[in-house]
Amino acid sequence: MNSDEQAIRKLVAAWHSATAAGDVEAVLQLMSEDVVFLIAGQSAMKGRSTFEKRLRSLLASHRIVSTGEVQEAAVSGNLAYCWSILNVEIARIADGNKAVRSGSAVSILRKQPNGAWLVARDANLLAQC
Repeated sequence: MNSDEQAIRKLVAAWHSATAAGDVEAVLQLMSEDVVFLIAGQSAMKGRSTFEKRLRSLLASHRIVSTGEVQEAAVSGNLAYCWSILNVEIARIADGNKAVRSGSAVSILRKQPNGAWLVARDANLLAQC
């Protein structure tokens, strides 16, 4: 596994850790300003600021714990993709009620001039369990 693939796997792990910690700022640093999230049954979520608003709103009343296993990561120049199997648990803080979703996600990443990889596009195929 080359250093770019290792960096992408570290980004995925950092995303899970930061989300579980409720560290919105850390999550935002892992995505490009023009990021687009494709979510089954919903319109595309465009831009880091839109993601930030939705995440902050959700974290005001819920805790999120996610785990995932990278199945494949490949790099070509300054673009890469990463396919992961994810499990996401979203629990309401007030009563602990949980929703669990699992499935595949494919992310397209873009390498920055400083060498860092950022999520540019993400297609989430999680289904409620």
